[in-house]
Amino acid sequence: MKIKVSGPVKALLKLGFTIAALWFVFSKIPFKEVLDSLQGLSPWPLFPAVIAFILSKYLSAVRLRRFFQATGIPIGAVFNLKLYLLGMFYNLFLPGGIGGDGYKIYLLNRRFGVRATRILWTVLADRASGLLALLVLGVGLYYLTPLRAGAFHGWIWFLAPLALAAAYLLLWKLLPSLRLLYVPTTLYSLGVQVAQILSAWLILTAIGSGGNPTGYLFLFLVSSIVAMLPITVGGVGTRELTFLLGSGMLGLDTGVAVGLSLMFYLISLLVSFCGIYYLLRPGELRLGPDTSD
Repeated sequence: MKIKVSGPVKALLKLGFTIAALWFVFSKIPFKEVLDSLQGLSPWPLFPAVIAFILSKYLSAVRLRRFFQATGIPIGAVFNLKLYLLGMFYNLFLPGGIGGDGYKIYLLNRRFGVRATRILWTVLADRASGLLALLVLGVGLYYLTPLRAGAFHGWIWFLAPLALAAAYLLLWKLLPSLRLLYVPTTLYSLGVQVAQILSAWLILTAIGSGGNPTGYLFLFLVSSIVAMLPITVGGVGTRELTFLLGSGMLGLDTGVAVGLSLMFYLISLLVSFCGIYYLLRPGELRLGPDTSD
């Protein structure tokens, strides 16, 4: 017998998991230790960290627009950026980080008459492209950390070309109309993640962690993958939990690791909150007769 769980119940479960994850993190590491790691925070690297984060989101929005256009949605550049920013606001404050995608599907279906399922598959392809870049860069950083995966250590690198090939075959099989976008969108995705890694490195510089930042950046990529799981509100809790558990395995300063996670969340919170402008003024998202912007 299949058990159906209503939307409000799912939201409460995700909120509960978020609170439980944060409680577990701060029961294992005193919050004062995290505050101490941020006490000597240098403000100067934080501004370029914000710029790097904004650049990553701009590249992500451009990538998504390429997918939309290939699907037959003549969405303009300016309108796309507005919609993407509003989607960021929804993704951050709604449980699971999928609220923005749902709104995009609803609005584009209503405005352009493209089937919702077709838009959904396009959005999923966009998300998969981002996940692919995380995996490829994560494999590269893995070999710069002290981690050893036993007998598989020498073969971990093979995951990168395997993932790239598998992603192309799946795109060709499931969404053949988008396969010509494989190379440019993959490059965009790599650019997105490199910009976010730069943002994380600048945060580490501001914290003054010292030593080799590779382990922290590897955990940052892993936490980005975990944060995509729709199990918490806006990914809060899962990032911190990943940094807590991973820092012990890599011999990193746990306070610095969790501090990096919290500072990155605050930057994403700051940028994403700007999307509330289009929530309060929905008229700004009206399309004119020329959708090319």
